[in-house]
Amino acid sequence: MALLPCSPANAPSTTMQRFFNNAGPIKPEMHYHLPLLQRLDWEEVQQLIREQRYFVLHAPRQTGKTSTLLAMMQALNGSGDYACAYANIEGAQAARGDETQGIPAACDALVNAIDLYLNQQDLLEWYESKKQRLAPQHLLTQVLQQWAKLQGKPTILLLDEVDALVGDTLISLLRQIRAGYAQRPEYFPQSIVLCGVRDVRDYRLEQDGAQVITGGSAFNIKAESLRMGNFTEAETRSLWLQHTEATGQRFDEAIFAELWEDSRGQPWLVNALGYEVTWKNRAARDRTQPIGLIDYQTARERLIQSRATHLDQLSDKLKEPRVHSVISRILSTEEEESEGLKVDDLQYVADLGLITLSPSVRISNRIYQEVLPRELTWPTQVMIANQDTLWYIDPDHRLNMPKLLAAFQQFFREHSDSWSEGFDYKEAAPQLLMQAFLQRIINGGGRLTREYGLGRKRTDLLIEWPLDPEQGLYGPLQRVVIELKLLRGKLDAVIQTGLEQTLDYCRRVGADEAHLVIFNRNPKVSWNKKIWHKPASHEGLSIGVWGA
Repeated sequence: MALLPCSPANAPSTTMQRFFNNAGPIKPEMHYHLPLLQRLDWEEVQQLIREQRYFVLHAPRQTGKTSTLLAMMQALNGSGDYACAYANIEGAQAARGDETQGIPAACDALVNAIDLYLNQQDLLEWYESKKQRLAPQHLLTQVLQQWAKLQGKPTILLLDEVDALVGDTLISLLRQIRAGYAQRPEYFPQSIVLCGVRDVRDYRLEQDGAQVITGGSAFNIKAESLRMGNFTEAETRSLWLQHTEATGQRFDEAIFAELWEDSRGQPWLVNALGYEVTWKNRAARDRTQPIGLIDYQTARERLIQSRATHLDQLSDKLKEPRVHSVISRILSTEEEESEGLKVDDLQYVADLGLITLSPSVRISNRIYQEVLPRELTWPTQVMIANQDTLWYIDPDHRLNMPKLLAAFQQFFREHSDSWSEGFDYKEAAPQLLMQAFLQRIINGGGRLTREYGLGRKRTDLLIEWPLDPEQGLYGPLQRVVIELKLLRGKLDAVIQTGLEQTLDYCRRVGADEAHLVIFNRNPKVSWNKKIWHKPASHEGLSIGVWGA
């Protein structure tokens, strides 16, 4: 879809100035956006439709599925060859597994959508006269047959939020679509696109709590599964530069590398960060003011702390057993924890957008990498008592890291057993407890950045603490690296490897202070032997080594 011309910065107030969209489908006249039909292989989609195929389009939440489906409908209807309707059947989710309620709810949404987009009053009248007399087990099939008969063109159905349905409602819907498949295109839609977060193979159809069937077998007429991806790095940049083109306001070039690492092109994150930095930052509403890297970093932190709906949904997903099995191993960072991972679980979590599988299994982007530990440790963090940040600040306003880490040792000794039991993610409890403790302190004005991943055998933490309270993060910073490792094997070997890794991370982030914390999880070892501290150095860098 072509971009509509945008108004100059000095346009009259009656003209809508476009902005970054962080909620709901794209409206081209209101929002900066990329050409919607370029989000997928439109040529392939058209060929599948010409071949009368039924297929699946799936992507993580808030990646632009609905916007793309609406653009597809507009293009197909505009071609004059088809009668296409988009219907969102999420409302039928309330019926759960009761198909006597769920299927009529889905059909209500479908018929209303057909009438809305195609003005097919005759189908609406037929439906109102028949729906009470048709059994739910056949109602959807009858509706789609009647639509195809009444419509003078081949019909195309774009069915959204299919995987929101569960149990018998979902089984019935898939089977009723399959039942009419052989009658296409004269007496059934020529093509149907099922859209949702997951591929149909990942639908788990349950009855009375027992799994009885999978989506793949209930919908074995599927020809393809298409997945919408994130923006590319070039597309991410292009989207943001639409703001510059529209308003004249410029971004510091250094922002774009950070934006890419933070979002990796996840569409909601790209738009939400754009909205945060160009509008929520009130000073930036003066479009003559350029937006600098510090403005961006401040907006990023504000977005994370806002616990916006999109980010809050991540916390909900972390409770799912299939997600837990993958994310817990990534957070624990140990190769041994990867044993027993199921390929289907990895693909499922990737389909949710939480991880990428190539070139290695890791959290999808830097913001998710920041948000997941915060969400998992939030209840713990707010319950940590008597942690006044001022107690750890020296007269020159530097964080006193030895005092801070000694306090953590005592905290860990007193609370690790009981608090670890409260974690759903027990595999990563030591690393998460340390992050919760530090986050509680750093929230007093600094920033905590994390790096971790499956098989890294360490968690890298970077503290950035402002040395000038008035300038905050805009001024000079104390940069401290803390490397977290689990004790596996001989202590001397673990320390030596840890020192090398700590030095490498210090060089990468430009830190001038470093500490290595080694957790001993052997319950047979007494706390008196677990808790220790000694100075060390590696290639000229002094590194504090701590046992916990």
